[in-house]
Amino acid sequence: MALLELDRVQARYGRIVALHDVSLAVEEGQVVALLGANGAGKTTTLRAISGVVRSSGRIAFSGRALSRQTPEGMARRGVAHVPEGRGTFAELTVVENLRLGSYTRRDKGGVKADLERVSQFFPWMRERAGQQAGTLSGGEQQMLALGRALMARPRLLMLDEPSLGLAPLVVRELFSIVRRLNEEEGLTVLVVEQNAVTALQAAHYAYVLEVGRVAVEGGADELRQNESVRRSYLGY
Repeated sequence: MALLELDRVQARYGRIVALHDVSLAVEEGQVVALLGANGAGKTTTLRAISGVVRSSGRIAFSGRALSRQTPEGMARRGVAHVPEGRGTFAELTVVENLRLGSYTRRDKGGVKADLERVSQFFPWMRERAGQQAGTLSGGEQQMLALGRALMARPRLLMLDEPSLGLAPLVVRELFSIVRRLNEEEGLTVLVVEQNAVTALQAAHYAYVLEVGRVAVEGGADELRQNESVRRSYLGY
């Protein structure tokens, strides 16, 4: 059974239909990439899952069909959404941002242990715990947003354009950490990414959206090696 399933999901902004009967599945323990050009519906798909935009069709998490889900409700179910643009709280410190990620939890001991766990993936956060988030570089803010999401102990991590505006070296480091989280902790990841090459290197499976519809899907290796798919949909 898939951890996350979408069946004929539609979403719109006013009169504009952004998703047309999108169906996909994310198996537990997989990294799944959602690819496509700007305006393809990738971000809207994540927003529909997390309840940020209204949608129709069936969305199921851990075998349970959801209706009228809210971002807080999805967070409590174990879905952590790192939106495009990072969304860190600039006036708060690094550690304060991290603690915000655990707001749904009541296990103080577990939260303390997870602060240490996150610092093992991002050692610089321990050394700069008291630094204001707004003074961090773009790459550090993206890592902080990821660390904050991990503090919720999610079953599903959703990342929206994590490489946006970052240097290639930082992007490689970020995706290396995502792979470690998947391999070492079995974390399930759904990542929206325009950098198809980077995303397919990290993913097990991928969906390509085109104007709000699933155009192509398949194993990441298969899509990476399919020349017609690369030229028609992935731009390389």
